[in-house]
Amino acid sequence: MNTTLLTVRAAADRLGVGYSTLKQWIYSGRVRTTTTAGGHHRVAEAEIDRLVAKGGGDAPVTPKAGRPTGLIVALSGRNQLRGFIEEVRTDGLLAQVRLRIGDQRLTAVITADAVDELKLKRGDYALAIIKSTEVMIAREAEVTARRAKRTPRGLSRAESRSR
Repeated sequence: MNTTLLTVRAAADRLGVGYSTLKQWIYSGRVRTTTTAGGHHRVAEAEIDRLVAKGGGDAPVTPKAGRPTGLIVALSGRNQLRGFIEEVRTDGLLAQVRLRIGDQRLTAVITADAVDELKLKRGDYALAIIKSTEVMIAREAEVTARRAKRTPRGLSRAESRSR
Protein backbone atom coordinates (compact mmCIF):
# COMPACT_ATOMS: atom_id res chain seq x y z
CA MET A 1 0.00 0.00 0.00
CA ASN A 2 1.33 3.45 -0.90
CA THR A 3 2.01 5.54 2.21
CA THR A 4 1.45 9.27 1.85
CA LEU A 5 3.67 11.46 4.01
CA LEU A 6 2.48 14.90 5.10
CA THR A 7 4.37 17.90 6.37
CA VAL A 8 3.90 18.70 10.04
CA ARG A 9 1.79 21.73 9.14
CA ALA A 10 -0.49 19.70 6.83
CA ALA A 11 -0.80 16.95 9.46
CA ALA A 12 -1.67 19.53 12.13
CA ASP A 13 -4.41 20.94 9.89
CA ARG A 14 -5.78 17.44 9.29
CA LEU A 15 -5.84 16.79 13.04
CA GLY A 16 -7.33 20.18 13.85
CA VAL A 17 -4.47 21.13 16.17
CA GLY A 18 -1.82 23.81 16.09
CA TYR A 19 1.55 23.32 14.45
CA SER A 20 3.41 23.83 17.73
CA THR A 21 1.17 21.32 19.52
CA LEU A 22 1.93 18.64 16.95
CA LYS A 23 5.65 19.44 17.13
CA GLN A 24 5.54 18.94 20.91
CA TRP A 25 3.79 15.59 20.44
CA ILE A 26 6.54 14.60 17.98
CA TYR A 27 9.35 15.66 20.33
CA SER A 28 7.75 13.80 23.25
CA GLY A 29 7.43 10.61 21.17
CA ARG A 30 3.62 10.55 21.11
CA VAL A 31 3.55 10.88 17.32
CA ARG A 32 5.69 8.71 15.05
CA THR A 33 7.32 10.46 12.11
CA THR A 34 9.79 9.87 9.30
CA THR A 35 12.71 12.27 9.03
CA THR A 36 13.85 13.55 5.63
CA ALA A 37 17.50 13.84 4.64
CA GLY A 38 17.26 17.53 5.55
CA GLY A 39 16.02 16.71 9.07
CA HIS A 40 12.36 17.63 8.52
CA HIS A 41 9.60 15.51 10.04
CA ARG A 42 6.94 13.89 7.88
CA VAL A 43 3.78 12.26 9.26
CA ALA A 44 2.22 9.22 7.56
CA GLU A 45 -1.53 9.23 6.93
CA ALA A 46 -1.72 5.97 8.89
CA GLU A 47 -0.31 7.80 11.92
CA ILE A 48 -2.96 10.51 11.56
CA ASP A 49 -5.62 7.78 11.40
CA ARG A 50 -4.16 6.24 14.58
CA LEU A 51 -4.34 9.57 16.40
CA VAL A 52 -7.88 10.24 15.24
CA ALA A 53 -8.99 6.74 16.26
CA LYS A 54 -7.28 7.16 19.64
CA GLY A 55 -9.39 10.26 20.28
CA GLY A 56 -7.75 11.15 23.54
CA GLY A 57 -5.21 9.53 25.83
CA ASP A 58 -1.61 10.55 25.20
CA ALA A 59 -2.27 12.70 22.16
CA PRO A 60 -5.76 14.16 22.33
CA VAL A 61 -7.13 15.62 19.14
CA THR A 62 -8.55 19.00 20.07
CA PRO A 63 -9.99 21.65 17.77
CA LYS A 64 -8.12 24.88 17.10
CA ALA A 65 -9.38 27.90 19.01
CA GLY A 66 -12.35 29.53 17.34
CA ARG A 67 -13.38 26.44 15.38
CA PRO A 68 -16.65 24.71 16.18
CA THR A 69 -16.04 21.52 18.10
CA GLY A 70 -18.42 19.48 15.98
CA LEU A 71 -19.54 17.44 18.95
CA ILE A 72 -22.68 15.40 18.60
CA VAL A 73 -24.40 15.71 21.97
CA ALA A 74 -26.48 12.54 21.74
CA LEU A 75 -27.26 10.03 19.06
CA SER A 76 -29.09 6.72 19.27
CA GLY A 77 -27.05 5.06 16.51
CA ARG A 78 -24.05 3.19 17.87
CA ASN A 79 -22.34 2.31 14.61
CA GLN A 80 -20.32 5.47 14.05
CA LEU A 81 -17.20 5.47 11.90
CA ARG A 82 -14.92 8.52 11.67
CA GLY A 83 -13.24 8.93 8.32
CA PHE A 84 -11.42 11.28 6.01
CA ILE A 85 -13.39 12.50 2.98
CA GLU A 86 -11.51 11.39 -0.12
CA GLU A 87 -14.09 12.39 -2.71
CA VAL A 88 -17.40 14.19 -3.09
CA ARG A 89 -19.21 13.87 -6.41
CA THR A 90 -22.51 15.63 -6.98
CA ASP A 91 -24.83 14.91 -9.89
CA GLY A 92 -28.28 16.48 -9.86
CA LEU A 93 -30.20 15.68 -6.66
CA LEU A 94 -27.72 13.08 -5.37
CA ALA A 95 -24.12 13.08 -4.22
CA GLN A 96 -21.60 10.34 -3.59
CA VAL A 97 -19.28 10.77 -0.60
CA ARG A 98 -16.29 8.45 -0.18
CA LEU A 99 -14.68 8.20 3.26
CA ARG A 100 -11.36 6.60 4.07
CA ILE A 101 -11.55 4.84 7.43
CA GLY A 102 -8.14 3.38 8.19
CA ASP A 103 -7.25 1.28 5.15
CA GLN A 104 -10.92 0.77 4.23
CA ARG A 105 -13.20 2.84 1.98
CA LEU A 106 -16.88 3.57 2.62
CA THR A 107 -19.13 5.14 -0.02
CA ALA A 108 -22.43 6.79 0.85
CA VAL A 109 -25.03 8.20 -1.49
CA ILE A 110 -26.85 11.18 0.03
CA THR A 111 -28.74 14.18 -1.28
CA ALA A 112 -26.85 17.06 -2.86
CA ASP A 113 -28.68 19.37 -0.41
CA ALA A 114 -27.16 17.43 2.51
CA VAL A 115 -23.67 17.88 1.04
CA ASP A 116 -24.29 21.63 0.75
CA GLU A 117 -25.83 21.92 4.23
CA LEU A 118 -23.00 19.97 5.89
CA LYS A 119 -20.41 21.76 3.72
CA LEU A 120 -18.74 18.45 2.93
CA LYS A 121 -15.58 18.70 0.89
CA ARG A 122 -12.51 16.63 0.12
CA GLY A 123 -9.98 16.75 2.94
CA ASP A 124 -12.45 17.12 5.80
CA TYR A 125 -13.23 14.53 8.46
CA ALA A 126 -16.78 13.26 8.81
CA LEU A 127 -18.76 10.61 10.65
CA ALA A 128 -20.53 7.77 8.88
CA ILE A 129 -23.45 6.72 11.04
CA ILE A 130 -24.83 3.35 10.04
CA LYS A 131 -28.45 2.66 10.93
CA SER A 132 -29.86 -0.63 9.80
CA THR A 133 -32.42 -3.18 10.88
CA GLU A 134 -30.26 -6.04 9.65
CA VAL A 135 -26.51 -6.58 9.81
CA MET A 136 -24.83 -9.70 8.50
CA ILE A 137 -21.43 -10.94 9.60
CA ALA A 138 -19.44 -13.29 7.38
CA ARG A 139 -16.19 -15.12 7.73
CA GLU A 140 -14.09 -16.58 4.98
CA ALA A 141 -13.71 -20.35 5.21
CA GLU A 142 -10.27 -21.83 5.59
CA VAL A 143 -9.65 -24.44 2.92
CA THR A 144 -7.35 -27.24 4.00
CA ALA A 145 -6.49 -30.49 2.33
CA ARG A 146 -8.20 -32.44 5.13
CA ARG A 147 -11.48 -30.55 4.79
CA ALA A 148 -11.42 -30.74 1.01
CA LYS A 149 -11.23 -34.58 0.92
CA ARG A 150 -14.44 -36.30 -0.17
CA THR A 151 -15.94 -39.55 1.06
CA PRO A 152 -16.93 -42.25 -1.45
CA ARG A 153 -20.52 -40.90 -1.53
CA GLY A 154 -19.23 -37.50 -2.66
CA LEU A 155 -19.83 -35.79 0.69
CA SER A 156 -17.16 -34.15 2.75
CA ARG A 157 -16.27 -35.87 6.01
CA ALA A 158 -18.05 -33.19 8.00
CA GLU A 159 -21.19 -33.61 5.89
CA SER A 160 -21.17 -37.38 6.22
CA ARG A 161 -20.81 -37.14 10.03
CA SER A 162 -23.77 -34.81 10.30
CA ARG A 163 -26.10 -37.20 8.46
